[in-house]
Amino acid sequence: MEESTAREKILKKVRDALIEKTEAPYPIVDQEISVYKELTEPLDITFAEALVKAAGKFVYCESEDEFIGNLKSFILEKDWGVLFCKDPKIQHLLKQGGVPYESHNETFLEARIGITRCEYLIARLGTVMVSTRLSPGRKITVYPEIHLILGYTCQLVPDLKQALVNIKKKYKDHYPSMVSLITGPSRTADIEKTLVMGAHGPKEFYVFLIDDARSVNL
Repeated sequence: MEESTAREKILKKVRDALIEKTEAPYPIVDQEISVYKELTEPLDITFAEALVKAAGKFVYCESEDEFIGNLKSFILEKDWGVLFCKDPKIQHLLKQGGVPYESHNETFLEARIGITRCEYLIARLGTVMVSTRLSPGRKITVYPEIHLILGYTCQLVPDLKQALVNIKKKYKDHYPSMVSLITGPSRTADIEKTLVMGAHGPKEFYVFLIDDARSVNL
């Protein structure tokens, strides 16, 4: 009987609350207004600064030829070895530039360095958006010790909201099975608050930004 009375009291309060409308204690929030301050620097500079703060490496290239030249220099200076690449568009650039690469699945587990394209570059966060619609899918973004991203200035967007809007327009009814965000190399400080790089993915993360989107069809 007591339980029934307590239940009736609660239901009565709910009914009274529904009948007697009260004013909202807080003003209605405009969901369309940006929470960020307006950017004062160009998107490429903003992206580069944010990426470096997240322990990523930024390499600016005026053209695809300069990208190949920079890539060759890094391979020699850092003794990276052979790249692993499954993306036909990047393979075409590498072949033209005389850069050797591996693409057979049998050699993937031995790959120290992998290269992929991206969907968008989020300037404000220094973040790279990738998806499974870009060859070779998921594994190359997390397995190799070093991950290289090839991006173009046309892929720069100010914030995450714009990137999500763009990717939805791009794929429409054929949305990728996975969309992921990468901000610098993998890291963790879970154990004794000691920062460890490469805990769940690449130890090093490079973004090569080409300032000419007209030479490829993204």
